[in-house]
Amino acid sequence: MRSPLLRKIRILFSAVMLICFILLFIDFKDLIPTKYINYLLAFQFVPSMLKYIDAPTILSAGFVVVLLLTLLTGRTYCSFLCPLGIGQDLFSRFGGRIRKKFRRYGFKKPHTILRYSLLGATIVVSLVWGIYLLTLLDPYSVFGRFMTYFGKPVALVLNNFLSWAFHKFDIYTFDHITISGFRLLTYTIPVVFFILVGFMSLAKGRLYCNTICPVGTLLGLISKISLFRIKFDESKCTRCGRCAIRCKSSCIDFLQQKVDVSRCVDCFNCIDVCQDDALSYGLVSFKKKKEAEADSGKRKFIAGSLMMLLGLQQGLRAQEKGSPVPTKQSTVKENKTCPVAPPGAGSIEDFNKNCTGCSLCIAACPNNVLKPALMQYGIAGMMQPVMDYHHSFCTFNCVKCTEVCPTYALKPLKMEAKQLTQLGKVRFIKDNCIVKTEKTACGACSEACPTKAVYMVPYEGNLLIPETNEDICIGCGHCEYACPTVPYKAIFVDGNPVHLAAQPPLNEEAEMEAHEDFPF
Repeated sequence: MRSPLLRKIRILFSAVMLICFILLFIDFKDLIPTKYINYLLAFQFVPSMLKYIDAPTILSAGFVVVLLLTLLTGRTYCSFLCPLGIGQDLFSRFGGRIRKKFRRYGFKKPHTILRYSLLGATIVVSLVWGIYLLTLLDPYSVFGRFMTYFGKPVALVLNNFLSWAFHKFDIYTFDHITISGFRLLTYTIPVVFFILVGFMSLAKGRLYCNTICPVGTLLGLISKISLFRIKFDESKCTRCGRCAIRCKSSCIDFLQQKVDVSRCVDCFNCIDVCQDDALSYGLVSFKKKKEAEADSGKRKFIAGSLMMLLGLQQGLRAQEKGSPVPTKQSTVKENKTCPVAPPGAGSIEDFNKNCTGCSLCIAACPNNVLKPALMQYGIAGMMQPVMDYHHSFCTFNCVKCTEVCPTYALKPLKMEAKQLTQLGKVRFIKDNCIVKTEKTACGACSEACPTKAVYMVPYEGNLLIPETNEDICIGCGHCEYACPTVPYKAIFVDGNPVHLAAQPPLNEEAEMEAHEDFPF
């Protein structure tokens, strides 16, 4: 096919996909139904692969479809379905607007040793250590982190500006939403990758895809035996070089009339710019015996690679709402032996193996309790979501994070199951409690607890002090967030390495009372 419509179809389809992914990550009002989110994420290669490994059903085998699509059509995934790839095209186009030479690519020799070394290292590290290197380089996760850390805050700023402007005219279409950030160190990885990918795509087109990205390298190997690909008509080619100049993958050697299909992302720019109709996209016939033997070797190598891969800021709101303000700082450090993993994780070990750190659950969390981990899970778990109860709490009637996870790192939970899943156990430090240290009535933790695992008992005179029942505690963090003591809380949640089943609340009337905010 030589029709310039191929490029227009690609641009239209990829634009729609990019808009959908942007809306997915900046949707702070939960307007997109979960089932549509799952449809969108089904064909993201690394998340669907990890989901398939965890739950090997055809419904979760989106990566298998991507592999078959690559065998048939080449690396169309990189241009049509990968949000980071589509974003790179925008950057390279923007670079061309700044300086025309940024859109003059030309043929470059592939960085073969670097490409395959990174792919091999990713596979080996994933098998021996864990999937952190894979998820660090995974294009979907890179895009997801950027949108969560930078895209969503921009959307919230715009929303708050419109809220302020419309309220001046008594129009209340937009509500003001508090913007909560993350610890400064957690921005390091998203910033580094934004600079790396942004600069490479701005000046060099798809250099990240064809040098660093393990998904791009793996699909490039498979595309070497694809049935459909870009091909030259030698009788029509005048070797003008226009195709090579426009090829953002720098993979067209027009002098030799060859296309490096392992780097070609099927953008169809070359077909669009060729004035001699010498380039087309279509079925390739393998004629020579040597080529057939080479293809067989490639198939074996790819099959082996796949088998290896498959082995694989706010102030305390309690104070704002009226709980006592301590006059002394607490002195006993919280002895947290284990971080609190999100609901649906099952166990921290399984969660760390399957989570890509894409930050979609962080973006979707309506209460902003999920934060990117630094060293809570160790080095291999950096950027994966962890519960931060100093900044918020897990809403009792919410399972949003379990619904949007693309890899089953957070397995879907029904509301009833989530409300009896014990993420951690409550711990009380009496020496930090202002009832003891300042002889002041409080009870913020008890008021906030949805299951009444924290309740008040007589202490001294008319004072009451908290007491806990670990059996009915679900580890939601209401109590820890409500506690006004600083810098250490008088009550906190210590995570369970393996999530347990909590006993039903003793007080049935109090059982279902879930606070969206504090009841003061």
